[in-house]
Amino acid sequence: MTKPVLIVGGGLAGLFCALKLSPRPVTILAAAPLGAGASSAWAQGGIAAAIAEGDTPEKHTADTIAAGAGLVDAEMALGMAREAGDRVRDLLFYGVPFDKDLEGQLVQSREAAHSERRIVRVRGDMAGKAIMEALVAAVRRTPSITVHESESAEKLHLTAGRVTGVISRGPTGKARLFSGDQIVLATGGIGHLYAVTTNPVQSSGIGISMAAEAGAVIADAEFVQFHPTAIAIGRDPAPLATEALRGEGAIMVNKAGKRFMQALHPDAELAPRDIVARAVFAELQAGRGAFLDCRTAIGARFADAFPTVDAACRSAGINPATDLIPIAPAEHYHMGGVLTDKAGRTTLPGLWAVGEVASTGVHGANRLASNSLLEAIVFAARIAEVIPAPLHSAPPVAFAAGPEILPDPETLDMLRQTMADHVGVIRTSLGLKTAIWTLADIEATAASPHLAAMARAALFIAAAAYDREESRGGHFRSDFPGPVPTLAHRSRLTVTELRTIVNAVLAGA
Repeated sequence: MTKPVLIVGGGLAGLFCALKLSPRPVTILAAAPLGAGASSAWAQGGIAAAIAEGDTPEKHTADTIAAGAGLVDAEMALGMAREAGDRVRDLLFYGVPFDKDLEGQLVQSREAAHSERRIVRVRGDMAGKAIMEALVAAVRRTPSITVHESESAEKLHLTAGRVTGVISRGPTGKARLFSGDQIVLATGGIGHLYAVTTNPVQSSGIGISMAAEAGAVIADAEFVQFHPTAIAIGRDPAPLATEALRGEGAIMVNKAGKRFMQALHPDAELAPRDIVARAVFAELQAGRGAFLDCRTAIGARFADAFPTVDAACRSAGINPATDLIPIAPAEHYHMGGVLTDKAGRTTLPGLWAVGEVASTGVHGANRLASNSLLEAIVFAARIAEVIPAPLHSAPPVAFAAGPEILPDPETLDMLRQTMADHVGVIRTSLGLKTAIWTLADIEATAASPHLAAMARAALFIAAAAYDREESRGGHFRSDFPGPVPTLAHRSRLTVTELRTIVNAVLAGA
């Protein structure tokens, strides 16, 4: 009997990989009810795909490379762009209701730093939700897929240097071991390491921490993308005002009504996200406020064109058709993660990674808008094509571990605020040292293994940011404000190399 592939994560990457593996058996461990804890479900823009007349994968790749600030793996990016059309057709097959015109052709929008209208979407800003609903339904009706919901992975199990299982806790809090020698990490990103994020609570960096602790290489950890237009209404996670609003002509103004992006970049509001995020941050730091003005460009069409954003605004008493939307930068996406090759293999035997937890090289230092969902489905399909049949697996068994200890709320808040203050939109040597001191102390003293794992993931970001003495893409150092040509290469860290950087900082070097 064929043994199941074990997929850790119930978001877009994990579910798509499971469906592409069908009819081979798959077991999914999802940290929340299926689809509920997936940041993919919150994606508003859509999927970038060069399928319109006049557009090409080469144009898409050129835009990806330009946004990636010198660190994009061009071969990986071109391969991804060339596979986009087939993956969109897969999603149509699974029932995703992408917007179409009266002739049945896919409607495509333009987003920041794209030279063409190439974003396939659903009802303006509902792509992520619609995609996840369709995939969850497809998984539910696929008999080869077994799903364990509310199953939180804690640690990878190793045998002679090979990954042979996952230790996790189910709804009862008891630890158990799921064994298997082909394991796909699809655990999502690191959003909740930051005080302000657009991502769900399950995006806590656990995948990076587990993989690194087991010996995997972590790449590009310093590159964090901050979305410039989170809606600043005091919610955690912060709701997102999709970039598609600016694609439709919305502008940014301060509380005096002055438009501030025109003086900073030729593309104004459609400049790359890191530039826009720093501009919004600067307006807020100066006390001038920052707002998205959709009144002229969208106006009365707002509720129908962007229902998700409309609902979020109205929940705070804002009518976006007639009112300014208060905005602030928020952690949105992590370009770094577990290093993989073009097929999704990590540096650990038996371990694969896909989606935001992975670092494939297609994003470089700054992800191009709507390339994240595309990357997830392209590399999920590649893994499904090449992953060997597992040689062994077994039903989950009780594992010797202490009782579940939840993170202390005050310490968790300290971790998240430390990341926001010192490893956020603008970074400095002193701030990064302060962050490393704080995070190292949290990791060393945390009673909760989950909190210690979050601190470890945060340390990878802070240490890599401290080590990169330049500014590039999503990593901006005010003490090194420009790019350094000799540093135009991807970063790589093992947990041993991380400890070397951390110990040097703690020793005052």
